[in-house]
Amino acid sequence: QVQLKESGGGLGHTGGSLRLSCAASGTIYSISAMGWFRQAPGKERELVAGIAHDGTTNYADSVKGRFTISGDKAKRTTDLQMNDLKPEDTAVYYCQQTIQRGPWNNWADYWGQGTQVTVSS
Repeated sequence: QVQLKESGGGLGHTGGSLRLSCAASGTIYSISAMGWFRQAPGKERELVAGIAHDGTTNYADSVKGRFTISGDKAKRTTDLQMNDLKPEDTAVYYCQQTIQRGPWNNWADYWGQGTQVTVSS
């Protein structure tokens, strides 16, 4: 079994900061990509920030310059530093990791249960 657990969500204020953390546990042989997604009420889940297998990062246009993703494959963790928060950042945030459970296993995407981020104006 592989589990991803997020922490650090909660209430933020416009212009403020929050930091989200995600830790993977279980039988893990290798980790490729890591990312953070979010889903606001009535909207589809969208990519917020990601780290590709080669370490390159990409961000949604709406968060560029404000959010920073970091990851440590050895520690199986990924964080999202969110600065200059805006009310439109309000959503449930999900961490995602692409994981191989063994050398002969296929890669698969695993997700956390989600953590609520609410930004007040």
